[in-house]
Amino acid sequence: MLEAIQSVLTDQAFIGAVSTSVLIILLGYFLGRKGIISPAGGKMLAKLVLTAALPFLAFNSFMQNIDPESLRQGMNLLVLGFVFHIALIFLTKVFYIKYRGNVDKSDILRVLTVFGSTTFFGIPIIAVLYPEGVLGASIFNIGYRVFLYSYGYIVTSGLKMKRENIKEMILNPIVIATLLGMLIWIFQDSLPQVTVAGAEGPIQAAFARVDLVAPWLFRPMTTLAGLASPLAWISIGVTLSQVKVQEAAASKESWYYSVIKLIVIPLGVTGILFLTTVTGIFPVDFLTVAVTFLMAMTPPATVAVAFSISSDREAVLSSNISLLATIVTVILLPIMLIILQVINSAGIF
Repeated sequence: MLEAIQSVLTDQAFIGAVSTSVLIILLGYFLGRKGIISPAGGKMLAKLVLTAALPFLAFNSFMQNIDPESLRQGMNLLVLGFVFHIALIFLTKVFYIKYRGNVDKSDILRVLTVFGSTTFFGIPIIAVLYPEGVLGASIFNIGYRVFLYSYGYIVTSGLKMKRENIKEMILNPIVIATLLGMLIWIFQDSLPQVTVAGAEGPIQAAFARVDLVAPWLFRPMTTLAGLASPLAWISIGVTLSQVKVQEAAASKESWYYSVIKLIVIPLGVTGILFLTTVTGIFPVDFLTVAVTFLMAMTPPATVAVAFSISSDREAVLSSNISLLATIVTVILLPIMLIILQVINSAGIF
C-alpha cells in the first residue's frame, strides 16, 4: 500500500492533471474578485460550456471503434447510471431521516444529494484525468438526465410533470449529442460504409464517423470540446468569488450534506463495486469505478438548485449548500483523487 501511495505522489502526469483543475478554478476566483470577469460574464461562460463545448466533448468521445470490451464497459455504466440514481432516491430517506418533520428541508436535501453537477463538474475532470472515460461518463449521465427532469422537478415543485421539462430533457444539446454519438458508436458496423484513407492504406468506415470521413470538420469539433474543462473551471471560480462564505459555513445542514454527498456516497459506491467485482455478481474495471466515483463526488446540480429557488422551497439552504459543497469539493478533490489512484495502483480492480 505504501508503494502504491508513493507511486501516485510521484506520478507527474497525475499531479499535473490535478493541479490543472485546482489552479484554473483559483484563476477564475482571482479574475472574479478583481472584476476582470463579471458575474454575468461567468454565467455566459457556463452557458457557452453547456451549449457548445460539452455537447462536442460528449459526441466526440463516441468517435472510436467498437469492440466487445468497450461495449460491455459502456453498458455497465448505463446500468450503473440508472441503478445509482434509483438507489440514492431511496437511500436519501435514511440519510436525512432526522429532517422528516420538515418536508421542505428533507425533500430539497434529498434532491440535491441525488443530482450532482455531473455535467459541469464531473465530466470536465474526467476529460483531463481519464480521457478514455468520457464516453462512459456520457452514457452514465443518461439516467441522470431522465430522473433530474422528472423526479427532481416533481419533488422540488410538488407539482406534476410539465411538458416543458420533457422538452428540456429531450432537446438538451448534451442529451442530443450523447444519444446521437452512442447510436453511431453502437451501430457503426451496420451503417453505410465509405472508403477513407487510413494509416496503412484505404479502410472502410461508417459514413457518420466524422473523425475518419470528415477530419476537416472533426478538428474544430475537437477544439471546441477542449474548451469544456478550462472554461467550466474558470466559471466555477468566478461563481465562488461572488458569494459570502460565512453564511454558508454557519449552516450545519450544509456541512452534513457535504459529508454525505462528497465523502460517504463516493466511497460507499466504490466499496459496493469492489464487493460486486470480487464476488463476480457485477464485475467492473478500474475505469468504470473511476467514472462512477467522480460522477458521484460532485456538488449539487445547478438545475436542481434552480428548481428549489423557483419553487421557493428552502432557497437559502440550497444556495448555501451549493456554495459550501463546491468549495469542499475543490479542497477534497486532490485527496480523493489520490485515494482513487492508490486503488488503481494496488490492482484492486
